[in-house]
Amino acid sequence: MEGTIKNLTDKGFGFITVDGEEKDLFFHSNELKGVSYEELRVGDRVSFEKGESPKGPNATNVSRI
Repeated sequence: MEGTIKNLTDKGFGFITVDGEEKDLFFHSNELKGVSYEELRVGDRVSFEKGESPKGPNATNVSRI
């Protein structure tokens, strides 16, 4: 899947706006591949896999395109 970084927090997580979906997906910095959290910027395009956590859907294996 692909999307756009919508929001980044100072606590090491953020949200991705998903192409064609209404709800944004949560992601944690532990799920980043090939890029550090500090390198990400709002508006960056990313690819990811949709996962499931106890709190609901989330993004895993997130990498910048």
